[in-house]
Amino acid sequence: MNSPPKVPKCIGIASDHGGHDLKQYLAGRLRESGFEIVDFGDKEPTPDDDYPDFVVPLARALARGDVDRGLAICGSGVGACIAANKVPGVRACLIHETFSAHQGVEDDDLNLICLGGLVVGKALAWELVHTFLTARFSGAERHCRRLAKVARLEAKEAEP
Repeated sequence: MNSPPKVPKCIGIASDHGGHDLKQYLAGRLRESGFEIVDFGDKEPTPDDDYPDFVVPLARALARGDVDRGLAICGSGVGACIAANKVPGVRACLIHETFSAHQGVEDDDLNLICLGGLVVGKALAWELVHTFLTARFSGAERHCRRLAKVARLEAKEAEP
């Protein structure tokens, strides 16, 4: 029998200059809501910073289990999503609406959401993050079967 899904307590967050303002806002709201936040940067945004420098350390920490869930923000969210998904064990998705924020967790065990700091406003971003963090993986057989196929693909792609 599967144990109940773990309630996320420790949230990793990362952004480049394009997502810095939204990251700061969301980190504050998350702290106010009782979450522990691990900030992977960007601490001081500069126009020439690069999202992989912040998103990849977040993704690696998530894959190791150092954080329970992740939130990555760049200008559009696209680059952050591409970088995060290069790390085996990370299931990241660009999220701009609430259905995917919960359904991605429930069916696909989504563990990192990506947002566009220049695309999504603060109110919607908070709603998306809250929805993502309160959603739980169903553990249904068909969903576990599909995730096992993804894990096998990751392992195969990692072979030399």
